[in-house]
Order: sequence, then C-alpha cells, then structure tokens
Amino acid sequence: MEDKINQTQKDHGSLLQAIGTQKLVAIIALVVLFLFFWFFGENFAKYSTIISILDSSYYIGFMAIGVTFVIITGGIDLSIGTSCICCSLITGTLFTKAGLPMPVCVVLAVLLGGLFGLANGIMVSVMKLPAFIATLGTMMITRGLGSIVTNTATVTFPQATASGGAFRSLFKLKAPGLPQAGIPTGFILLIILAVAMAVLLNKTRPGRYILSLGSNKEATRLSGVDVMKYETLAFVISGLFAGLAGVSYAAVYSTLMPGTGNGFELDAIAGVVIGGTSLAGGVGSIAGTLIGVFIMAVLKTGLPFIGVQPHYQLLITGFVLVIAVFVDVLNRRKQGKA
Repeated sequence: MEDKINQTQKDHGSLLQAIGTQKLVAIIALVVLFLFFWFFGENFAKYSTIISILDSSYYIGFMAIGVTFVIITGGIDLSIGTSCICCSLITGTLFTKAGLPMPVCVVLAVLLGGLFGLANGIMVSVMKLPAFIATLGTMMITRGLGSIVTNTATVTFPQATASGGAFRSLFKLKAPGLPQAGIPTGFILLIILAVAMAVLLNKTRPGRYILSLGSNKEATRLSGVDVMKYETLAFVISGLFAGLAGVSYAAVYSTLMPGTGNGFELDAIAGVVIGGTSLAGGVGSIAGTLIGVFIMAVLKTGLPFIGVQPHYQLLITGFVLVIAVFVDVLNRRKQGKA
C-alpha cells in the first residue's frame, strides 16, 4: 500500500519541481513588491507599516494554512470566511452575555470552527456532495447563524488592559517601554503553526495520504486508504484554522459585525494559489501558502501608500490571482496533467 502511494507521488515529481519554480518566483515577487513600496510609497518605510502588514495577514494566514489541506485534496472550502466571523461572534456573545471566561471562549471558537469543518467533510466525503456546493451551503449557514445568535448586534471584544483582553497578547504585545505599534507576537504564532502543519503535511502518514488524494483519489482508495477519513480530516483542519482566524481577527480589529466574512475566503484561497498550490490538487506547500499570503498583505497595505484607491486594489489582486492560476495550468499542461 505504501509503495503505491509513493509511486503516485513520484509521478508528480516533475510537476512539483515546476511548482517549486513558481514558489521561487513568488518569493522574488514579494521582495520586489516590498522594495517598490518602500522606495515609492510615501511614509511606507516605518515600523508601524510592518505591523499593519502583519496585522492584516494573521486571519488570512490562518485560513490559508487550513484551506491548503483541502485544496491539495482537489477540493475547495468557501465557508472559511463566514465561519471565521461566526465563531468569534458566538464566543464573543458568550463572553459578554453569559460571562464565559475568555480562555474558554478562545478554545471554543477553534473547536466550533472544527465542527463546521467536520460538517463540510461529512457532506463531501460521506454524502458525496460537490465541495463547492457543500461549503457554499455552510457559508450561508454560518453567516446566518452569527446574525441569529447576536440578534444582528455587533460584538466588541475587550481591550488588552480590560478583563478578558489578555488573549490579544497572542497576536500583539503592548507594554510600557515597547514600540507604540506593539510587538507582533502573532507572527511568531503563525510561523510556529505553519511549521507544525508543514511537518504534518510532508512528514506524517495522514499528510501523505491527503497529498495522494489530490494526486489520484481512486488509486489511493484502491491502495486500501480510508479516503473518506482523510478527506474529512482535511476539512476539519480547515475549519479549526478558520476558528483560530476568527480569534486573531477579534484580537486585531476588536469589533465584529454579523453577516460579514464574505470575501475573506477568496483572499485566503488567492494566497494559497499564488504560493504554488495547485487547484487541481496533489501539489502544494505551507511555506508557499505563507508567501502568497504575505504578497496579498503587502499589496493590500502598500497600494494606498502610492495613492491607489481601494477598488483598484481588488482589480490588481484579481490580476495577480489569474496570472498565478494560469502559471499552474501551464505547468500541468507541460507535464501532461491537464
């Protein structure tokens, strides 16, 4: 069984090499973008700007890490954006209305995200619904659920110095004697979890099986692998990280509005694809995903510094995504995979 899995992955060796080249291009693009804004963006070259880039990358980064596992299987998860906000809305309401301790709320938010991911996994792997439809349904459910639980009222999380606000130090540490913009502890957490997930994906049996699902699902099944189990696991991981993304979003932006979160998933998926993960499945890396996320964050933060209006930011980001997907398609055509 292991030999068959290994052979399936070896068949994609040349494609992996091509994707590696795409990752290198992404790294160069990230450096060039940052230097461009550094030299031509008015007031961009500040410590506070770096913090702004990191602040805007945490929630997208966590969602992107999670959804990488789903995309590698050849699936998609459109629910992570609304799940992210829904998890924080529900747990924030439990904190403000029911007096639930904030540490419990943080853990509950992550577990609730995992529950949404489990529901997606069951619909896709057991009920055989298309991932697009299943996760689109979950997107609508979580968007509505957040509004119902909060009665359409905004939820405000406590400041760092207030009771229950200590969780913010997970993402930004502020104290007398430190820079006013704070210390980006969230970046450390993001890197630690990214390394852990990279090890899971590349060095463990579940990760290898998830990769093989995207390479050749039928061959993986015939090799004796429980396809439903590992496909569901990929969605659970995506959900858990969506819940964590909700915590980071609440820590950075404080106030959450019901009915929001739509579009977050597109930023996360764009980061994954720009980082070299193939939408056709079977190929991808967590390192590439982080690179793609930071490209998105630098674009989002840097464009206003050169006078580009918000609606043009979406236009430019869209072009970047289309180019990344086109490069993936060309790579697969060259290897006879498309």
